[in-house]
Amino acid sequence: MANTYTQIYLHIVFSVKGRQNLIQNKWQDELHKYICGIVNGKKQKVYAIGGMPDHIHILVSISPNIAISELVRDIKANTSKWINEKGLIKEKFQWQEGFGAFSYAQSQLDNVMAYINNQEQHHQKKTFKEEYLDLLQKFNVEYDEKYLFEWVG
Repeated sequence: MANTYTQIYLHIVFSVKGRQNLIQNKWQDELHKYICGIVNGKKQKVYAIGGMPDHIHILVSISPNIAISELVRDIKANTSKWINEKGLIKEKFQWQEGFGAFSYAQSQLDNVMAYINNQEQHHQKKTFKEEYLDLLQKFNVEYDEKYLFEWVG
């Protein structure tokens, strides 16, 4: 797309199906690197990636030639296949349907990266459900409770 110039930053959030604590510390870094490879392969850029055993946060910049849903679908499909083929957990690994995506200005990136990189500290004070609902409210996203993630426990 000649003469098209953009800078779009998105904070993407999604969880493990049923919000199970399946992402283990011993292979979490390898998962994050794998996700970076998927995003880079799509000619997009990862700025930060982090999460907890039941969910993940990714800060990316995307170009207008890719749909957010396409990028997230590819991340979820490829990582599920990778986790299952490597036998990293005993049961079948799946991500929850859906995701959240929130846009930020370049001036906010340092704060968003710090937030994503400090998930363990953040979740000592707040559950993922509280965190996710806070994001939806902060960005004035209308939602129907029945279509939110399946909350376990």
